[in-house]
Amino acid sequence: MNSAESFAAVCLAAVASDGVLGRDEARSLRIELEFRTPFSSMDDREMTNLFDRLLALWRDQGSEGLVQSALPQLTPPQRETALAVATQLVRADRVVEAEELEFLQSLARNLDLSPGKAELIIEVMDILHRDALATAN
Repeated sequence: MNSAESFAAVCLAAVASDGVLGRDEARSLRIELEFRTPFSSMDDREMTNLFDRLLALWRDQGSEGLVQSALPQLTPPQRETALAVATQLVRADRVVEAEELEFLQSLARNLDLSPGKAELIIEVMDILHRDALATAN
């Protein structure tokens, strides 16, 4: 797995961490990746092939195993961004299942980032997804 496949693998593991990869989740994943290098230059066939390979690995290894296979290929900045995007994908539907929260906590522990960095990334993403105007008058 190269760094691009590894990055996509972490993101796929996040959306599938509750054991289900629904159509909306797959679409969100694709949208999240489409505007990033090198995914932005992939055509539909290449993107489908990438997802097919990663889904096969996910079915074989599960979310945690997929992440463990992916992390060694990612640099610290790539790991930070992967955590942010994974958190974005988990939070996007505003419903965070217990399995998804456990996955994010496990991912944060396994990334080997500088102290406090993973917690900060998750906190910022939580702020981004907070419905701050719901109680505004």
